[in-house]
Parts: sequence; C-alpha cells; structure tokens
Amino acid sequence: MIICVTGTNTDVGKTIATAALSLRLKEAGWEVIPTKPLQTGEAPGQGDALTVKALTGLDTFEFARYPEPLAPNLAAKRAGLPQASKSEVAAWVRQFDAPGRVVLVEGAGGLLVRLADDWTLADLALELRAPLIVVTSTGLGSLNSAELTVEAAQRRGLEVLGLIGGRLPVTPDLATQLNLTEFPEVTGVPYLGSLPEGCLNRLPQVASELMLPELLQR
Repeated sequence: MIICVTGTNTDVGKTIATAALSLRLKEAGWEVIPTKPLQTGEAPGQGDALTVKALTGLDTFEFARYPEPLAPNLAAKRAGLPQASKSEVAAWVRQFDAPGRVVLVEGAGGLLVRLADDWTLADLALELRAPLIVVTSTGLGSLNSAELTVEAAQRRGLEVLGLIGGRLPVTPDLATQLNLTEFPEVTGVPYLGSLPEGCLNRLPQVASELMLPELLQR
C-alpha cells in the first residue's frame, strides 16, 4: 500500500508526522518504507529522509535533491539540474510496494507545490492511486488551510484518510483548542491526533496515541 503525506503548508511538521506514522504503522504490524522523493535545501548527510531514519531506525529512501530551499521545480532550474518526471518518480515509488507493507511518500510543502513544472504531489498520488494523509498547523487560520487542502484533494478524486496536527503548542490557546474539535467538522475527514512541540524525545509514545484510519487497521 502506498500513502502520500502532504501538508497544508511548509513547516507544519510533515517530516515528524511521517516519522510518527511510520512508528505507529510498525506497531500495528506493517512493514514500513518511508520515502522522500524530492529534497531541497539540505546539505549532504541531512534532510527529511535522514531525519525520519534517525527518529525511527527504519531505512528511508530519497530519489533526488536540489541545493536551494525552494519548490523542487524552481530549485532544479536554478541549479541547472533536470526536473524529475512524474512517471519516473512513480516507478521509483512503486518498486518499494509489496504485500504487508506501507510505503509513505512525503511531499514537499503543500499539496499543490510544483515538484516539476507540470506536476504536483496531487498528480503523483493520482498516478499511484494512493490516498493522502494531511498534516496541518493547529493555530488560528488552520481550519481554512485544512479545509482548502482536503477540498482540493477530493476535487481531484483523491481519498483523504485523515488529518494530523503538527507542532501543537504545549499550552494551546483558545483558537487551537477549538480547532482540534472543529477539524473533522469542517473537513469531513477524521482527525487522527496531534504531535506536540518538543515531542521528539518521546515520539514512540506520541505515535502510539495516533488513531489509524480503518484502511490501515490490522
């Protein structure tokens, strides 16, 4: 099974959510392969895939990387490097798929960020026939971002399995507290749980509290 992980924006905690999902799925009895097809703006030896590996102990995989912290299509152009094609990235992801295994595909930024000039993570998910999990911010303004992302995905024929709240403040303000109950109401998809700020040293415990969509329950 292949699942794409996207965000409502950049810097919402998508990589930590990918790590937490990996741990939760492993706990549920799945073999898990986390992947980051396109990485931008990280030095050699650093990046989202390596962060997930450090947090989970799982082998992680990356297809291509570009030096500047930009959308992958722009980063590729500025570096004079070829942009990845949707078909080659889809084929690369499919090689990891197998019975009893979940392949997590972490996108770059939000759902419609250009991974190349002519495709986005939404296009890749359609090509792979893969459902989505959306990582959202949790503070003021997050309901709008979450609803827009879910609606954009569903209008393209994608299934959204649920939302994960990233970077939840240790002491949530009123807007954040209300958002946690409103997310499923306004988006129509389950809220799978939150990842508190500063949770890296207890990520396995936090991950075990995430709700798994019915599709992934074993």
